[in-house]
Amino acid sequence: MNVITIRPAPPPSIDDYKAAIVAMLDAKAQERRYDNAVSISTYEKSTEEAWAAEAVAYIAWRDQVWKCAYAELKKVELGQRTQPTVEGFLEELPTLTWPSGSAS
Repeated sequence: MNVITIRPAPPPSIDDYKAAIVAMLDAKAQERRYDNAVSISTYEKSTEEAWAAEAVAYIAWRDQVWKCAYAELKKVELGQRTQPTVEGFLEELPTLTWPSGSAS
């Protein structure tokens, strides 16, 4: 008789979380027709007021996302919380509400 051993999938790595966060940030920028996170960030000083407002709101949100992500992942490393799934972790992160009157 053959015995099949099923091993659980390894827990997500820091790189798995980072890649998912980068994809989330890019997707949020693409909601407003920017190419990605880098693209929207270049509009912070735009002469088009609506684009500048979107960029400022986005940059503040992006910074909150990374600050929260690093703090929570540190808790995982220190054993202060259980390690979440990547999907569950993304749901914990701050959300962005676009400014009213934005261009897109």
